[in-house]
Amino acid sequence: MTERTTASEITFSHPFILGSLVVPLDAGTYRLIVDEELIEELSFPAYRRTGTHLEIPAVGVEIGTRQLLQVPRQELEAAMQRDAEDGEESLASQV
Repeated sequence: MTERTTASEITFSHPFILGSLVVPLDAGTYRLIVDEELIEELSFPAYRRTGTHLEIPAVGVEIGTRQLLQVPRQELEAAMQRDAEDGEESLASQV
């Protein structure tokens, strides 16, 4: 079975909370690591996500220990959506 891992960065403008944490994480840029496996039954290459991990703390934070927090994709997408909505609300209140 062929697997691949990709890394990208996502930025939160506001502190945010995930269900697996007790305290909110600070606003900042976080490394997102996605594991996928090749679906071999198809006639074209396609991948299925097998894991989504968020590296904490944020990228710019100087600390000796980093952790990978496994996060359900839907939970992460919901946190990103809330962050975007918080930004829109802030802009609307300034107008």
